[in-house]
Amino acid sequence: MTHTSAALALTLAGLSFMLTIIWGAPLLRLLRYFKIGKMIRVEGPQRHFTKLGTPTMGGVMIIMPVTMVTILLNAVSLIGLKILGLSVLLPMGTMLVYAFLGAIDDWEGIRGSRFGQGMKARTKFAIQVLFALLIAVTLRYFLEVPGIFIPGIKGVVSLGIWYVPFAAFIIVSSTNAINFTDGLDGMAGLITATAFVAYGGIAILQSQSFLARFCFTVVGAIFAFLWFNVHPAQLFMGDTGSLSLGATLGVVALMTGQAAVLPIIVIVPVSIVLSVIIQTTYFKYTRWRYGKGRRVFKMAPLHHHFELSGWSETQVVQRFWLITLMAAMIGVALVEV
Repeated sequence: MTHTSAALALTLAGLSFMLTIIWGAPLLRLLRYFKIGKMIRVEGPQRHFTKLGTPTMGGVMIIMPVTMVTILLNAVSLIGLKILGLSVLLPMGTMLVYAFLGAIDDWEGIRGSRFGQGMKARTKFAIQVLFALLIAVTLRYFLEVPGIFIPGIKGVVSLGIWYVPFAAFIIVSSTNAINFTDGLDGMAGLITATAFVAYGGIAILQSQSFLARFCFTVVGAIFAFLWFNVHPAQLFMGDTGSLSLGATLGVVALMTGQAAVLPIIVIVPVSIVLSVIIQTTYFKYTRWRYGKGRRVFKMAPLHHHFELSGWSETQVVQRFWLITLMAAMIGVALVEV
């Protein structure tokens, strides 16, 4: 990938940033007008009750500019300019379908029949798996992604027919990891932006110029979203944003062939998901064993545990982001091993 192409990737980040900033204020007014407000968990930290009614579904702020830039830059190929390739239509399509699922979930929780709850967890998970399987088939049989690279092992590790379930697992896992991470002002945005920068860098190293440009387009939009989402947040991304960004990140990781380092790059979301699994499993076990459920953490997900341990919300976000930065650098370095 040439220096010119790298500069173009950064230019696209700047373009999506400006478009999102311009579009952000009207969207915020629209969400407030229709009272698309956040519901707060009753059992959550008491300080979060001040966020009740804050506009949600803010993921639309990210998705619209990214979609517009991607479609327009693919359209200019008709006049001979090759800025983005058709391959990026897959991560963009992934972003859109998971955003649609997240929007239904958000709406169900705000105005739907399951007020305050959203879609049934089993239904939402089943749809995620169906989408992920279709995307995995596209990766394997249409884009012909060969397999995965594993640090320390030369060449590509081919998974054969097992690639489809493996890829679907990565997509669903990434989707839900980012979804669980979206609990504090700015945290999910900072972590996903850092992860997309890391994979944009990996794409540059692999000369996947189109994918790198897409990644940085997403980064620019997330940075602009954070303009409105940093503490105290004016709006939240909701499942509309967290599901779409998580799924898209998983697809990008698979397209680079570097899904093996994804758990390192997103170590914070992985830890947050593990905290929920550990908390739930231990509580059920101790309730069965001793007749009374016990907890490992003060509260799950993990970020609430640290809040109840005395950390401020901004301290949790900043420290988790610092960990993510270090993990992302390690992940990119391992790609070169």
